[in-house]
Formats: sequence, C-alpha cells, structure tokens
Amino acid sequence: MKECILYKPYKGKVQCLACANKCVISDGKTGLCGVRKNLKNKLYLLVYGKPVAVHVDPIEKKPLYHFLPNTKTFSFGTVGCNFKCKFCQNADISQEKTIMGQKYTVKKIVELALESGCKSISYTYNEPTIFIEFVKDVAELAHKNGLKNILVTNGYFTKKSLDFIAPYIDAMNIDLKSFSNDFYLKHSGTKLKPVLDSIKRVHKKGIHIELTTLLIPGENDSKKELENIAKFIASVDKNIPWHISRFFPMYKMLNKSPTELQSLKEAEKIGKKYLKYVYLGNI
Repeated sequence: MKECILYKPYKGKVQCLACANKCVISDGKTGLCGVRKNLKNKLYLLVYGKPVAVHVDPIEKKPLYHFLPNTKTFSFGTVGCNFKCKFCQNADISQEKTIMGQKYTVKKIVELALESGCKSISYTYNEPTIFIEFVKDVAELAHKNGLKNILVTNGYFTKKSLDFIAPYIDAMNIDLKSFSNDFYLKHSGTKLKPVLDSIKRVHKKGIHIELTTLLIPGENDSKKELENIAKFIASVDKNIPWHISRFFPMYKMLNKSPTELQSLKEAEKIGKKYLKYVYLGNI
C-alpha cells in the first residue's frame, strides 16, 4: 500500500484524479475500481507492488503489430478495474473485490523483464490507469534500463493522469469498445467521450497508438457504427492500426454467440475504406 499522487481534498472527502470517473471517496471507502482507498482523507493505492498476473507474452498479443514486432514483452496486472464490462475477458481479476497479489518491488519487475529477454514491459490484463502511480515508478526505472513501456488500456484517462504518465510510455493499445455512448453506459458503466479525447491526446503526444474493438453480435457491429469508428480513427490518423477482435461468450454475456467470421470480414472491409492497417484478431 502506498499513498496515491493523483487525488485532491474535496468537501471533507477526497477526489481521485486517476481516471475520468473522478470518484469522490469518503473515509474508509474505495473508488469504483476497488483499489484506491481513502484512509483519514489520504488516498492509498492498495495494489502497489501486488501484481496478480505476471507473464511473458509476444508483443503481438497486446495486440501491437507496429511496435517492436517479434519481441517479447514482460506483462503484469493487478486486481480491480474502473469499468464494469459485461463482456470482460479477464473478469476473474478485473472484477475481483479482494486485494491480493504476490509482492514485487519495482526493481524486481525490471530485473525479471531483463532476465526474460524482453524488450518492453506491458501494463495489462486489467486497467493500468487504476494503479498509475505503480506504473509510473516501474516505467521510469524500465526506461533507465533500456526497456520500452506499453499501456494496454481502456483509455479512460483524465488530462492530468495522461500528462502524469505520458513521459514514460512508448506505446499504447486503447480499446475503442463502440462509437455509442449508450453502449458504454449500458455495458461498461462509463462514457464514450473521455475515450475519444484520450485517443486524440495520446496521438498528439507522439506515443505510438493502436486501437482494438471487440465486435459483439447485435451490440456494436452495425455497418453505421463501424463506419463511424473507422472515420473517427482516420480523422486522427489513417495510419493508426485498428484491430477488430472476435467476441466469445464471457462473464455476463454468456448468452451471446461468438462473432461470425463473415461479420469480421465485413468490418475489415469497412475499415480498409478509411484506414491503412486493419487486422482481425481472436480467429
């Protein structure tokens, strides 16, 4: 446990500034993510130094196809998330309420990454914004040791949190789950606009960016929506790679069927009308 940096006093409580939820947290309570807790009007990160998932992955699994291709990345995540996605692929850790994880120092993570022959460290599996102070400390030491840093994120930054972490991050894969605010509200309990704002800001900062959309049958796979996503990405930069990923029934969406391959191919065709790089995943 360590005191957070991104928060401020607010009407006898504290307000967290790590993500766009901007939770106002009473003494003894946590924010929506479950890992940032107000203790006597100081905000503490309960998962600092407590990864619950640690693996060496091919970088293409993040997915990143245009950044350090054919290399390995040292990947870790904690419990907790600031989204409540009904289709979450890692719900066993992201929606876990109990604080758990093996103790890792910042130095140990960087050492393990180097020993594993990795060229980068990825903050992934759950949403790294919720443990952003831990990310910053690891990423800073990683840079000093010649390693790159990658965020795999839902993009729900505040401007303050992005400015805080951006100097240490070399690449991001951001989920653009839909182009509908209603979809975000219904399925994730969040809003679309902060994600769109983040994508534009990340690109403006010169950080390498790739985007991923999980194509869910009957939810975000209409021709109009796919056109809107592709047009938006192109308006930022037509060279941003777009990964269209196949949905499989998970968590609270077990009643849905996997995405039809034909739907994925149609989405790819739409994407390629506007974008230079479109990839299909999970097939």
